[in-house]
This record gives sequence, structure tokens and C-alpha cells, in this order.
Amino acid sequence: MERGDRQPLVRKTSSSYRTFPESTARRLDKEYLRSLHNKRLYLAVFAAVLGNFSFGFALVYPSPVIPALEAHPSPALRLDQHTAPWFGSVFTLGAAAGGLSTMLLNDCLGRKLSIMFSALPSALGYALLAGAQGLWMLLLGRVLTGYAGGVTSASIPVYISEISHPGVRGMLGACPQIMAVLGSLVLYALGKYPRLVLDWRWLAVAGEVPVLAMLLLLCFMPNSPRFLLSQGKEEEALGSLCWLRGEDTDYAREYEQIKDSVRKQSRRVSCAELKDPFLYKPILIAGGMRFLQQLSGVTCILVYLQPIFKKTAVILKAEYDAALVGLVRLSAVAIAAVSMDKAGRKILLFVSAGIMLASNLTMGLYIHLVPASHNGTVANATLGSSANLPAEPTNYITLIPLLATMFFIMGYAMGWGPITWLLMSEILPLKARGVASGLCVVVSWLTAFTLTQFFLPVVNAFSLEVPFLFFAVISAGNILFTGCCVPETKGRSLEQIEAFFRTGRRSFLR
Repeated sequence: MERGDRQPLVRKTSSSYRTFPESTARRLDKEYLRSLHNKRLYLAVFAAVLGNFSFGFALVYPSPVIPALEAHPSPALRLDQHTAPWFGSVFTLGAAAGGLSTMLLNDCLGRKLSIMFSALPSALGYALLAGAQGLWMLLLGRVLTGYAGGVTSASIPVYISEISHPGVRGMLGACPQIMAVLGSLVLYALGKYPRLVLDWRWLAVAGEVPVLAMLLLLCFMPNSPRFLLSQGKEEEALGSLCWLRGEDTDYAREYEQIKDSVRKQSRRVSCAELKDPFLYKPILIAGGMRFLQQLSGVTCILVYLQPIFKKTAVILKAEYDAALVGLVRLSAVAIAAVSMDKAGRKILLFVSAGIMLASNLTMGLYIHLVPASHNGTVANATLGSSANLPAEPTNYITLIPLLATMFFIMGYAMGWGPITWLLMSEILPLKARGVASGLCVVVSWLTAFTLTQFFLPVVNAFSLEVPFLFFAVISAGNILFTGCCVPETKGRSLEQIEAFFRTGRRSFLR
């Protein structure tokens, strides 16, 4: 279709969009969704979520590496009970800084260029880890890979939601979590301590591969049509949507809907506008979900997974337990991706929080009630000193912590993992999406940093049961928050979701 032929079509569909009865509009929307070609859309999403693969890989990097560095012959690289928590937690501090910078990057560079920008600190961080000669290089490498993870955490979900259509947005919105899980699983497979498939330095080198692949593929992908329209680049936005939907589809009608939504919003958010429920309600909901997600303890459990299993001395070796949990997590996220657009977001969030509550409660009560002689723990051993803990369990009852952790990860991956990211990108208004998504990531990773930094001292001072019982209380709070605050967005366009928060009319979400 030539450019000269395109504009009359847009004007015609614009008029139709405003005058169609609601039933006719819904029928046209369904026919349009059935006519779309998704191959290019899937390719663009795959290119973006390679950044999440790298994020998942880097997040759990300490799990097999901390035991290896605790036994390192060089004093300059050897970790102890004071430096090991920093090596595990400083990643989240870098991620918070990445989320903070994305508040500007998302609106200045755009979603796609922000994701591509993350490749620079990520590649540099992996290089520092691979060539580390001292503790400062290890910590700086973790900070830089965490910074890159913070940028991708705030940018990739927004990019995916803005290029996707309602028919597949739930499924594609789960892809970042799937790739993050896959990255963690690959790390566990390559880093099975003590028989590392790859040395800890070569693990860092392997982390460079998805980063470079992401950078290369994104060079050929379009930017978000909504972002381009917000920058006044109408022809480029129309071309981007045409590439994503297919030239022989009625993409011009969707383009006009997006354009109409963008036209109603100013470029910048003023302080006075923050008092508008249209802005502050979705921001508070998204930020609250990110806060509660991290308070449920998932980052602590993933970062210290192998040491936790060593502490509870489960029936299998800790490195195999970690890989098994990773497989369960991957399967659960895949289930969520398939069912999200059918069952809905809220029901999965309820089920997810319920499973997390039962699992954390089981883990806490098990550690409290089962004597140390049964669960194989040593009373004066610290969680960070995993190399000195017993390797073999003495009782099959030690399967309980393994099963409880597997169910916790399964529950998290079914709902509060992928849906929290998806809803953040769905409910935030376009005019504040870049800034607000960065703010949500800052809240998320500052919470994660605080928990991972204090997790080991709390365990060593009290016991492992205390944090798990705390996580159980938070999971109960997640259920209440879902019922009272979270809207159902299944099958709704981003424009319909914005209309709901603007008017308060639930008919837009039915």
C-alpha cells in the first residue's frame, strides 16, 4: 500500500470508530484479531525478552558461585560470611539504579532503544566478573549486570504491551518471566557446584551470548507505535503497526484508536495532575504489586536457593534441587502464559498467593517443629557457610522443604511473577508509563535489596523459620490486595483500560 493510499483509509476508519454501535465495534474487533499475522510480532517479542534471559541468568549467578568462591585459594577473591551477602544482594541495588534511570530513558530514547542500551552495562559487568582479580571487580560486575536488569525490567514489559494486541497480550506478557526462568535454569545447569560444567569465570562469559544476540536482533525490530505517536512521528508509527500486524489487515482502525488515545494525553505529567485518580490509582496499584511481590521473598529464595537446601539438608543434593525447582518454575510460567488470556489475571493471582501462603507456612512450621537431628541442620552453622554443612540427609522427612519450595516457586510463577509485570505495563497510563514503570522497578528492587541484605543476618540471629513465616503473612496480604485493588484486564485494549481509570466505569472492562 502506497503512502498516498493510506491516509484516506485512516480517515474513513476514524469516522467508523467513533460512530459504530458498541456491539458492532466488538464484532469488528474480534474479526480483526482473527485476521492478524503474529509471526513478526513474536519475533519482536523474542528479540526483546533475550534481555530477560540475561537478567535471570545474572540474578541467580551467586547460587553456584558463592560456594566456589568461599573455597577459592586466592584471599583476594575468597568470600566469607560478611562479603557473601553483599555479593548476593548488590545486584538488586544496581537493578534499583537501573529502574531509576529508566524513568528518563523510556521517554527520551524510547522502549526499544532503552532495551538496547542495557546491553552496554550488562556486557561490561559480565566482563568484570569473568576477569575479576579482586572483590571490588566482583561487586562492580554484579552492580552493572543488576543495573542492566533494572533497565530491562522497566522497559521490556512496556515494549511488549505496546506492540501486542489484546488477543495475545496476556500470553506475550508472560514471556519476560518465562525467559528469566529459562536463564536461571541454564545457569543452574551450567553451574552445578561442586562439579561446575563451566568455571565461574566461564559462566560470566556465557552470559555475554544472549546480550549480544538481543542487541543484534533488536536492530531490525520496530519501535512501539504508541511511543512514536507520543513523539509526533505519525508516519513511522503507522509503518511500525503495519509491520507488526501485516499489510493486508485492517491495522489502520487500530492505529486510529491508538492515535485518539494519545491525542487526549499531554506529553508531560504535572504535579497537579498527580492528584487525578486516572494517574495515581494505577501507579499505586502497580507499585503496590511490585512491593508485595518482592516482600513475598522470591528473590531471597532464588539467590540463596542452594544454601537454603544445604541448611535443611533435603534428600537430594542441593545443586540438583535447584535445577528441579527451576524446571517447576518454568513449567508453571508456561501454564500461566497459556491460561492468562482464558482464565483471567485475578483468578491466577488468587491461586498464586494461596499456594505461596501454604508453602511458606509449611516451610516455616517444618523448620520450627522438626528437630535439627531430623532435618540435618547444625545449630551453630550459618547459611552463608554452606560449604561446611552436612551433604547427606538422615531422614526422608527432609523432602518437605524441597516440596514446599517447589510449590512456592510454582505458585509464584503462575501469578505473582508474570502477572505483576504484565499488569504494570497494562494499567499505567501512556503519559506516565515511562516514568511510572521505572518508579515501580525502583520500589521493587530496593525492597529486594533490603530483604536479600538482611536475610542472612536474620537467619543467623534467629533461625530460618522467621523469614519464611514472615513471607507467609505477606502472601496472605497479597490475597487481600488482589481482591480489593486489582482490576481484571483480560481481553481489554490498553485504551479501554485507560478509559476505565479515567471514568471509573467498570463497563469498559466487561
